[in-house]
Amino acid sequence: MKSLTKEERGYVMARVQEYFELERDEEIGELAADQLVDYMVKELGPIVYNKAIHDARQMVEQKVMNLDEDLLSLEKMSGRPKRS
Repeated sequence: MKSLTKEERGYVMARVQEYFELERDEEIGELAADQLVDYMVKELGPIVYNKAIHDARQMVEQKVMNLDEDLLSLEKMSGRPKRS
C-alpha cells in the first residue's frame, strides 16, 4: 500500500492530536501522534484497502451486469417473425 504523503500525514496527525484533546482530555505531541499514525496505517491500512477493493469490485460487477442487460436489449431478432 502506498504510504501517506507529507500533507496527508500532517492532516491525520493533527486529527489524532485533536481527538486526544477533545475526547480524552489528553495532549499528545507530534512524535506520539506520528507513531500512532504509523501503527494505525500498518494495522488498519490493509483492512481498509481490502474493503475498498471489495466495494469497488461489487460496483464494477453491478455495472457490468447493467451493461450486459443493455447490450442484450439491443440485439435484433433474426429470421422471420413467428406465426401465430
